[in-house]
Amino acid sequence: MSHKLLFTLCLIAVVLASTTLSSQSTDAALRAKAQMLAERYIITDGHVDLPYRLRIQNFRPTKEYLGIPISTPDGDFDYERAKKGGLDAPFMSIYIPASYQTEGGAKEFADSLIDMVSAIAVAHPDKFVLANSPADVKEAFAAGKIALPMGMENGAPIEDDLSNVAYFRQRGIDYVTLTHSKDNLICDSSYDTTRTWNGLSPFGREVVAEMNRVGIMVDISHVSDSTFWQVMAISKAPCIASHSSARKFTPGFERNMNDDMIKALAQNGGVIQINFGSTFLDGEVAAQRDSLRALLQNILAEKELSFRDEAAEPIIEKFQQEHPALFADVETVANHIDHVVALSGVDHVAFGSDFDGVGDSLPTGLKDVSMYPNLIMELLKRGYQEDEIAKICYGNVFRVWRQVALVAESLN
Repeated sequence: MSHKLLFTLCLIAVVLASTTLSSQSTDAALRAKAQMLAERYIITDGHVDLPYRLRIQNFRPTKEYLGIPISTPDGDFDYERAKKGGLDAPFMSIYIPASYQTEGGAKEFADSLIDMVSAIAVAHPDKFVLANSPADVKEAFAAGKIALPMGMENGAPIEDDLSNVAYFRQRGIDYVTLTHSKDNLICDSSYDTTRTWNGLSPFGREVVAEMNRVGIMVDISHVSDSTFWQVMAISKAPCIASHSSARKFTPGFERNMNDDMIKALAQNGGVIQINFGSTFLDGEVAAQRDSLRALLQNILAEKELSFRDEAAEPIIEKFQQEHPALFADVETVANHIDHVVALSGVDHVAFGSDFDGVGDSLPTGLKDVSMYPNLIMELLKRGYQEDEIAKICYGNVFRVWRQVALVAESLN
């Protein structure tokens, strides 16, 4: 080997090493900045399903109960991980399964979950506090506490009594997702093909108007497309999609929002809060997961078992080991944010993770509430400015929340 060739190879090696070190240094600086911003800015999340997770684990709000979420390996949320990730205001989901619409007891079940969230705040007043406004969240943030606003997922507890809208506002509900997986007395669901009302029911129109009057944010996640457009036509206040993503990346998945809907929500002054579940983020991942679920379901059916049967657990575990599922990643979440920004600007997008609500489908890099800095770092890499990140973290949600309150004042 000639001296000239050896010198050239050495020079290339030095340049490559220098480039690698420079890249590592840049990543380290961005990571540190992302962590700093996560701590400096309030971070809101439109949808965390902690209450229902605790409920199905037989939550008992007593001093002896070990599952009050300070530190736990279970689920996606606890106090320590939230503080690490900079999460300050997770909207606690008061989730009402559709079965309560037919079996009854929806209002009582909602009350029990609201009582649970209240009990957590009472049991740990140095760590958690209930919140019903941006001002409450700011006060909690200044005190180093995690604020717990609440959103009711499924309007079924309103039943057929309009006075229950004001009742749940008084109980601390800040938004209501009009329905969930089935059509209810208010409107049609994106997951239901029955199309009972072809959008809002006559009672549902009264419910939206009453939510405007009492200052509850109208949440259009889970509703059918026709319901969405009717809500846009009649709501006097901006609306939210508390945990939805962009349908562009999941063609045919009505649970997500198409481009025209995202633009209309923005024109209404509202905000879409991006769901982190992999099936909400990537159509190919969703198709693979659907295929695996169907295969597993057939295996269980042959053994006359369901997913919930204890005897099915080892079969499910073995299947999952042999058929690893795909996951989206933090970059995919940022793609959804980019898409909303391209359509409507940076003032109309936020976080709506669905932590504790989407099972084992969370993307790589966003597996629990400690990981918001990973998403902020990705946004920094893409050139988002600090003021834009502040809007995504909390500013956009605060704007809608305040405007809903102002509309309520004007109607009373």
